[in-house]
Amino acid sequence: MHRLWLFLGALFGLGAVALSAWAAHAAPARLDPHAMLALENGIRMQGWHALALLGAALWAERRGGMLPHLAAAGFALGLLLFCGAVYASALGGIRLASVAPIGGTTLMAAWGLLAASAVVRR
Repeated sequence: MHRLWLFLGALFGLGAVALSAWAAHAAPARLDPHAMLALENGIRMQGWHALALLGAALWAERRGGMLPHLAAAGFALGLLLFCGAVYASALGGIRLASVAPIGGTTLMAAWGLLAASAVVRR
């Protein structure tokens, strides 16, 4: 299962780099300042949490048990929800009112699960 998390973490990282390049070169001519700020925030969150997902994947392989896998799943789901809602708003003007907060809460829960996996015995 840890290989799935590695794969998804790498894809999220790739997406963050690609979006960052687009945001730096093409997006300013197409987006208003508010949308650019939202886009940059989404990219930043995606990049950091892609790394967190990779770390959780490596920890899941080394430690075993369910907690690291739950953390990795939380990072993956939280990224989809949070960044997806931010990108939908910034790029398409689509407001997904409760999706971004649910995604953010899921990301926070994933961090908590990752922390718990470091101190809870298997």
